[in-house]
Amino acid sequence: MTKFLLAVHVLAAIVAVGPVTVAASMFPPIARKALAAPDDSQAVATTGLLHRICRVYAAVGVVVPVFGFATASNMGVLGDTWLIVSIALTALAAVVLAALVLPRQSAILDAIPEGRGNRAATVRLAMFTGIFNLLWATVTILMIVRPGSTTGA
Repeated sequence: MTKFLLAVHVLAAIVAVGPVTVAASMFPPIARKALAAPDDSQAVATTGLLHRICRVYAAVGVVVPVFGFATASNMGVLGDTWLIVSIALTALAAVVLAALVLPRQSAILDAIPEGRGNRAATVRLAMFTGIFNLLWATVTILMIVRPGSTTGA
């Protein structure tokens, strides 16, 4: 059962978190282009698509920690420090996405047709997106290295 739960956890992370990290990273430069030329329908449509990808896959991403907890419980590692740190970083990444990235994407999308957006907003968004991505990279490394693991990794 542990192998099944771990496989679902890893697949969910790849399928759900991967698209969010890529789409969120692509959003600021495309948004800058759309803000500079609000009549560029392709850039405007692309920013909307990237935001939708981020929202949808963020919601789907909820299954990642659900299966992560189930896997950790089956493995008997719920109290391990590396896992507790990973859980805290995952929660922080979720907060960054929900409170800092997605709302700023929405605000920029709203500003495009009105021509009132600015480059500084996209720069701040890029910074928060980078923090989100760095948190996920750190969690991924902790999941692979697992300090104190007996697997020899």
